[in-house]
Amino acid sequence: MTAPGIASATALRQFSRRRCLQSLSAACIPFLFSEQASAGAQIEEPLMDSVRSALSSAVANQAPPVPEFKDTESRLAYLRWLGAMSDRLRKKNPEWQIRKEFLQTAWYESKRAGLDVTLVLGLIQVESNFRKFAVSNVGARGYMQVMPFWTRVIGDGDPSKLFHMQTNLRFGCVILRHYLDRERGDLFLGLGRYNGSRGKAPYPNAVMGASKQWEFSG
Repeated sequence: MTAPGIASATALRQFSRRRCLQSLSAACIPFLFSEQASAGAQIEEPLMDSVRSALSSAVANQAPPVPEFKDTESRLAYLRWLGAMSDRLRKKNPEWQIRKEFLQTAWYESKRAGLDVTLVLGLIQVESNFRKFAVSNVGARGYMQVMPFWTRVIGDGDPSKLFHMQTNLRFGCVILRHYLDRERGDLFLGLGRYNGSRGKAPYPNAVMGASKQWEFSG
């Protein structure tokens, strides 16, 4: 599938992971296993007009196209990934069609933002445990626990749209890409900024730990 890139996907592979792959401490356990939305709070910060404009353009609502591949091998690889991820997600959602639409959109939005879909799925597991209507105690919403102020800053001002699957995943991926860019590719700090806990280990460690459950060798 061809998706418009926000940043090079190869940049993410260059991020330092050593700081995030430390042994998970007891402090990380609630992030990994809680059924409640455990998001921190993305902090509203002043944005340059050029940055705001770029982010606004990046979240413009366009339906993901049906996956298209240049060759049969790529198509089969995607279908194998989709099948494997669907099996892993079955306990969270028993309905195949919903799982398919979610995974297709997560795959598309991750690629579009230059992110590793494995990382995005790990973040969703930690943030909302794959619950579409999750709301944290600080008001973050949906799968990727996006703070409502983002809809005012770079959207149309309607926070209820954060419960729409594609809108939530697009905002979440665009915001994560923005934070990673701000931290010059430092995954540890970028994840911490997404959670509102920049510089603290539990959250990035939890996301990286959860991401391992979504790895796929093909």
